[in-house]
Amino acid sequence: LALVVVVLAASVLSVGVCRRLGLPSLLGYLTVGMLLGPQAFKLIPDSAQARAIAEYGIVFLMFSIGLEFSLKRLQAMRSMVFGLGAAQVATTALGTALVTALVYGQGWKGGLAVGLAVAMSSTAIVARMLSERLDLHSRSGRQTMGVLLFQDLAVAPCLILLPALAAPGGELLRSLSIAALQAAAVLALLIWAGKQLMGRIFDAAARIRSNELLVLTTLWIVVGLSFLTAYNGLSMAL
Repeated sequence: LALVVVVLAASVLSVGVCRRLGLPSLLGYLTVGMLLGPQAFKLIPDSAQARAIAEYGIVFLMFSIGLEFSLKRLQAMRSMVFGLGAAQVATTALGTALVTALVYGQGWKGGLAVGLAVAMSSTAIVARMLSERLDLHSRSGRQTMGVLLFQDLAVAPCLILLPALAAPGGELLRSLSIAALQAAAVLALLIWAGKQLMGRIFDAAARIRSNELLVLTTLWIVVGLSFLTAYNGLSMAL
């Protein structure tokens, strides 16, 4: 509880200053994290509790961003997502991997791991900035979100690939296959549940006409699905 109070107090102060100066509020949150974290004033320890709070913050932020999109909109943006987005990830990852391998003498596994990391951006940060600027649905905003959405989709394969790269050479294919099947099963279940069950659950909650029930239902779904993905070795924010 003390940790939450410290974070909220610092956030109120920093966001107020940023808004007075005409700066994005996200800059205030980042400043608070850097100053209070274990690398500066050390008011927030590098603990499991702090990481859990931070990760759930990303979970709820990704949920709010997800409300702006749907599978239909993703299909309508498929040329941007799978064209522009795939080109960005592939070009950045391969270019970084070549530099890592040729300049720093790393093996192809290390180069690929670094390349995939460099190719990723923070959807949470960029989408929040676009939303604050009311630029989320402009042409440039849609192109940016197309790239970011592909990066989000690529997170699952990357989360599968990176641990498998640490396996011995003879077990690489086996580790990769097991992880791929596990991730595919979880994602297929989430997509099926989203299409088949979410609408019915929210319709049932809405018919009771209780704001509290609707909020509790939303919290239950968000926390439950993040637990499900984390339990199966994937990112909670996924």
